[in-house]
Amino acid sequence: MKVLITGFEPFGGESINPSWEAVKRLPDEIAGARIVKLRIPTVVDRSIERVHEAMKAERPDIVISVGQAGGRFGVTPERIAINITDARIPDNEGNQPVDVPVFSDGDAAYFSNLPVKAMVQAIKDAGLPASLSNSAGTYICNHVMYGILYYIHREFPGMRGGFIHVPYCSAQAVDKPAAPSMSLADITAALEAAVLAAIRTEQQKEGK
Repeated sequence: MKVLITGFEPFGGESINPSWEAVKRLPDEIAGARIVKLRIPTVVDRSIERVHEAMKAERPDIVISVGQAGGRFGVTPERIAINITDARIPDNEGNQPVDVPVFSDGDAAYFSNLPVKAMVQAIKDAGLPASLSNSAGTYICNHVMYGILYYIHREFPGMRGGFIHVPYCSAQAVDKPAAPSMSLADITAALEAAVLAAIRTEQQKEGK
């Protein structure tokens, strides 16, 4: 089994992005599954293009993108992505689409086909804060989640995919005294627990 997991480059004036910092710290193997890690640009179209290229090249069983959601108190697997990009700030190349569909020929929304509630529970069982989110927003995180599910529906019907948001890491919160944060070690542990839950669900379906 193979899992493709992605994290974003820094954006919005930040020097780091906890999504990639945590993803790159994940082990190379979890429960016998090979973990393929990919850093993607915080740029509207290039982000999903990079993920799509990796989906075609790697043919993973599971693809999970991870992104930063400053202000959230825990790690939040996402349930649904909507077909709109409505950027409140420019991306890293200055693009700021407003009310633009992610894919004009796509459905209004796609639900993650990952075991999102099991992933939330696995993170909690690891002693870390987590909850299920019903909104991935309308910025690049939603853009990428929607794109992953769009391509799964059209090109990779046997693949599982979705998105996880993580809060600021502690280093980012030094100058944001009111902002919730988690240590990178805890964010990484939470992601590992979530990935493990997704892998075990797939293994159970396959009778392993």
